[in-house]
Amino acid sequence: MTGSDVRAAVLAATLLAGGVGVAPAADCRPDKFRVMLDVGHTVDQPGATSARGVTEHSFNLRLAKRIEERLRDGGFVRTTRIVVRGSGRKQLLARTKIANASPPDLFLSIHHDDVQPRFYGQWAFDGQTRNYSDRFAGWSLFVSQLNPRYDASLAFAKSLGAALVAKGLPFTLHHAEPIPGEGRAVLDGERGVFRYDGLVVLKGNAAPAVLFEAGVIVNRAEEVALAGRERQDQIAGAVLAAVQEFCAAQAGR
Repeated sequence: MTGSDVRAAVLAATLLAGGVGVAPAADCRPDKFRVMLDVGHTVDQPGATSARGVTEHSFNLRLAKRIEERLRDGGFVRTTRIVVRGSGRKQLLARTKIANASPPDLFLSIHHDDVQPRFYGQWAFDGQTRNYSDRFAGWSLFVSQLNPRYDASLAFAKSLGAALVAKGLPFTLHHAEPIPGEGRAVLDGERGVFRYDGLVVLKGNAAPAVLFEAGVIVNRAEEVALAGRERQDQIAGAVLAAVQEFCAAQAGR
């Protein structure tokens, strides 16, 4: 079976079963496969602020917990989460130190997206003036060519992108715009995968590593969707399908 055939089979099974209780490929041992979920940012340096004033770190933590539950329910019982404290480069290096102390089979960093300040508007919410931008919406995936397992990282990113698309969730290409702070190279324009070599948690990781921006929380409509259980379940189901495919591919090497 080719890689594309495996992808089609996994995605079809996920859609038919609603993403619940899907059996992994025969050559994949989910009870032995280790997934590490990195909760992006910290309570001390919480990342972006949503259109309604909620921190990105809060969004990241909720989604990572839901993904962990879904993976464990799918048999990937060795799934763990990384949550660190602090700010600046120190907290970034702490993540790779934890991961590299006992490298997992897969490292997935969970984030939620912002846009460049030039695209901000302002609105009043709950008695306060907040920044927002409804111009962009959608998820995106990043890998680093400096990661020693770049090929495997890219393979998982493509699988996850395909699974998210199969769920009807669109991606954004705004990170490719030729403006300061963006201009990322598009590695897969059909699955929302970008190259970003400067990310510490990707380039400093010994394991295959992908950073996932789940959606744009300064977009007022998408913020509401991302805070809801339905969207979180869709994303978690897509991650499970992609991990099953990646696990099977690694076992078959």
